[in-house]
Amino acid sequence: MRLGYAAGRVLASHESHQHKGTRPTVLIGKDTRISGYMLEAALESGLAAAGVDVMLTGPMPTPAVAYLTRALRAQIGIVITASHNPFEDNGIKFFSAEGTKLPDEVEREIEAELENPMQVVASAQLGKARRIDDAAGRYIEFCKGSFPNAMDLRGLKIVLDCAHGATYHVAPSVFHELGAEAVVIGNQPDGLNINLECGSTHSAAICKAVVEHQADLGIAFDGDGDRVLMVDNCGKLLDGDQLLYIIAMYRKQHGKLEGGVVGTLMSNLALEHALARADIPFQRAKVGDRYVLEQLNQHGWQLGGENSGHILALDKHSSGDGIIAALQVLQAVIASGRTLAQLGAELALYPQVLINVTVKQRINLDTNQTLQDAVRAGESELDGKGRVLLRASGTEPKIRVMVEGESASQVKKLAEQIADVVRQVAA
Repeated sequence: MRLGYAAGRVLASHESHQHKGTRPTVLIGKDTRISGYMLEAALESGLAAAGVDVMLTGPMPTPAVAYLTRALRAQIGIVITASHNPFEDNGIKFFSAEGTKLPDEVEREIEAELENPMQVVASAQLGKARRIDDAAGRYIEFCKGSFPNAMDLRGLKIVLDCAHGATYHVAPSVFHELGAEAVVIGNQPDGLNINLECGSTHSAAICKAVVEHQADLGIAFDGDGDRVLMVDNCGKLLDGDQLLYIIAMYRKQHGKLEGGVVGTLMSNLALEHALARADIPFQRAKVGDRYVLEQLNQHGWQLGGENSGHILALDKHSSGDGIIAALQVLQAVIASGRTLAQLGAELALYPQVLINVTVKQRINLDTNQTLQDAVRAGESELDGKGRVLLRASGTEPKIRVMVEGESASQVKKLAEQIADVVRQVAA
């Protein structure tokens, strides 16, 4: 409630400079977690107390809230979601009026306002709230609009896994209306089962369903619909790097690739090498879709993403969108006349081993000589055909040791050696 009030106060002060006598409006969406009811009501109360009007969409994918904030001319969009986390967790994401992340200075203003006591505006100035009844329909049309008019999905049998999350009532309509035969799983949310053994973080369910239903392919979303992974007709999973490669190559062949591609520090080295062979520039950003977006904007490029399945196509949407990313891949499948399995086979990922080492206190990875020596020794052994990455987890007391290269046995051995060095340093 205090966060809603603080955001409302900051908005109201901005708004009074621009439009005297009008009230700002905030759009609130959420995923399917049971705690969403409570947090939505609290945010709505805080915003109304600050004299801000509220529009409520109910359960909606995160990218849908980014789009609707822009389309409905709201001043801010808020999504109540913990994305791919289990149902006990929840969080709050903010979008600007343009459907992008809030500028840092606005975030800082809201944080500063949180320190101040709440003072409800005069009764006549209190904010009002209303439900947006056609939110799902508007977003379904927006997603369909990202797919070429001259193409459809007729003749394709697709399994969709909605992770019992926010895409459950949106994604099936998008793919049905574009002509696909859609078999839907993970579309019975009860507030407690979001991401539970389903969706993009637990891919066994969709791999099995695609084979059982003899489908052409499968599409798995996470709880809030900003990530996607896909499965070919044999039940083999394609990660974000492979999907990004398929989209990039299709765009390059059709003269639609503006500039290059942005990945992250975790993007597979095979992706970097394959794009280089195709003369497509490639940049790595820090892990996190906000950093991918920053790099895309800096270079004036459109396409980027993470191996987790966060894929940005800025000519289609201002934020990562699982449904729209899947449609970009399907466009390549249909135009090429080939299967997803055939397109996916063009990028054979290098073996990658990730070991998480729990540490008691923070270790400065940039200045620790022992760790830097271990990384350098590992890299010289890989001899340009692999890489070593150490990074601290942003959310847990862990150091992530990642080694990748062409030889699985060599990668595993090096990862274990370097993880042992990290344990010694951390002891």
